[in-house]
Amino acid sequence: MSKVVAATGNEAVANALRQVDPDVCAAYPITPQTELMQRFASFVSDGQVKTETILVESEHSAMSACVGAAAAGGRVVTATSSQGLALMWEILFIASGLRLPIVMPVVNRALSAPINIHGDHSDAMGARDSGWIQLWSENAQEAYDNTIQAFRIAEHMDTRLPVMICLDGFIISHSIERIEYLDDDEVKNFVGEYRQLHPLLNIEHPVSYGPLILTDYYMEYRKAHDEVMTKVPGIVLDVAKDFEKISGRKYSLFDAYRLEDAEVALVILNSAAGTSKDVVDEFRNRGVKAGLLKPRLYRPFPYKEIGEALKHLKAVCVLDRADAFGGSYGPVFIDIAASLYSYKEKPILINKIYGLGGRDYFPEHAALVLNELIEIVKTGEVKTFKEYIGVRQ
Repeated sequence: MSKVVAATGNEAVANALRQVDPDVCAAYPITPQTELMQRFASFVSDGQVKTETILVESEHSAMSACVGAAAAGGRVVTATSSQGLALMWEILFIASGLRLPIVMPVVNRALSAPINIHGDHSDAMGARDSGWIQLWSENAQEAYDNTIQAFRIAEHMDTRLPVMICLDGFIISHSIERIEYLDDDEVKNFVGEYRQLHPLLNIEHPVSYGPLILTDYYMEYRKAHDEVMTKVPGIVLDVAKDFEKISGRKYSLFDAYRLEDAEVALVILNSAAGTSKDVVDEFRNRGVKAGLLKPRLYRPFPYKEIGEALKHLKAVCVLDRADAFGGSYGPVFIDIAASLYSYKEKPILINKIYGLGGRDYFPEHAALVLNELIEIVKTGEVKTFKEYIGVRQ
């Protein structure tokens, strides 16, 4: 039985962690993640969870402690943002390479320099190829739901991979929204008991983690990791089906909004997708066949499925809340372009960079882009393939 509350995104995610009741949590506070871990720490001190919390001196230490606890055989969580995720960089690869199912909410925030505490996607985009599964969230409800599903996805015996749940700093993390919480027992039953796999503390079956591999087997090890990643989309869909049964909320690899008969469309992540959907509706009311695709599973990227969803369109704008400096285009654009590369008939693609450092994304930005796409379809001419929008001239 669900309970309707008004809560921030950080509060919702912390409550999901409370309902799962992990074995170990090692974390370090960083804006705008601090409230999330502060609330979870309150659950620990109030005896609402049995989680062992570990106080550490940095995010590098936090992820190192998580690796040790997960290797020992525990269900493990942490959370971070921005520079904290960057400081974890070395250990992110160790966590995924050792196939440890750590669950980590990432409250997206811009990277320095200069110092900026507000939301963009440069932190998680910098870690997108570290071997972690990435789930992205449009609002606090989806962040809560993704967090619960992440445990089933990470701990699946066919994968055993760590998962990041991405939610926009302040826009989602600190804004109060209407949230439907599931019953505690429903969450417990959905997630299930933690199943260990080759734990270090099983003295009857001793194992070694992270031994030296040189040219003899390192490449085979990486190929195995890549093959495991190919199983993830199917697992994400299976978990989503089970989650729909207890919540009534349906999730997929991505949200295809009014896309089936669309001629022009936006591709955009997280909270800005909600704003853009309202503008898509306005254009539909004017007779314009507009649509939107919002990726949910970003790593591994579902290239084939997204390519099939977009191939019939005439023009598409991919909006990135991060830039791949020196890479010509934003990171999401590069993946969307790759998903359409093999099709003979495909839409014209353009790229807009928006909202860096928490700069507001307004409905008029979405309208501006859709009008540009309409003009491209009419004339066949593209003025700029990549452009910053909402920036001072």
